[in-house]
Parts: sequence; C-alpha cells; structure tokens
Amino acid sequence: MNRKTFLERGKDMPVARRLLPFCLALVSACSSARLAPARGPDPLLITEDEVVASLATTAYELIRALRPTFLSYRGETSFDRRTSRPYPNVYVDDQVFGTITILQSIPASDVSTVRLYRSSEAVTKFGTGNAGGVIAIVTRK
Repeated sequence: MNRKTFLERGKDMPVARRLLPFCLALVSACSSARLAPARGPDPLLITEDEVVASLATTAYELIRALRPTFLSYRGETSFDRRTSRPYPNVYVDDQVFGTITILQSIPASDVSTVRLYRSSEAVTKFGTGNAGGVIAIVTRK
C-alpha cells in the first residue's frame, strides 16, 4: 500500500496553489468576449440622415413614416377637458410653434432633427402646458 501520511500530502500543496491561479487565468483568457447587443435607432429622435432618406415632403409625413408614436394620443392631462393637452405641442428651434396640425405646414427639407420629449421632460424643459409632451424640431441653418 502506498498511503501517504497527512504531512507527506501537504508537501504537494504549494505546487497546487501556484498552479491554480495560472489555470484560472488560462481558462478566462480562452473564454469568448461578450458583445453588447446591437442598438437600433433612438426611438425619441429622428436624425438628419433619416430625414434625408425619408423623401417626405412635410414634417408630418416624416414623423408619420419614421416614428408614428410621436403623433399618438397621450391621454387627458387635466381634469378640465377644455385645458387638457393630450397631444404633444410643437416647438421649432425652441420656440412654441403650435399643435400637431402645424406639422403639415413645415417642409421636411427645412428639418434637421426631430425629438420627442415625454411629459416630464417637456414640462421641465419647456414649462407647464406641455404635459402631453413636445415635438421639438431643429431646422437646418
């Protein structure tokens, strides 16, 4: 029988302790890298490249084709329906421009970017009265 005593087996431990970190490093170096998932276009922004590629004639057509959710009903924003604004207001170059219907009068060729600000962002950036959100258009200079 070739039985080692407890003390004799302990002599092999320093070698094992030195090999363990090396083996762990080797295994982790050989593992595959994890890639971040691919991201699509920003759901709250229409870029200038998208505007050009769309071939739309008005800002309304542009938004309807690329991000139709910008134009959706957001629900009542006040208990008084006369003052409620369930649709986003339109701002052009950070100035109040009107309601969604005004988008039909803005040529798409003048649009650089379009961004949707949701309720809380819109009220913070543009003030009260924008609880339905804001469609902010930046024109080409």
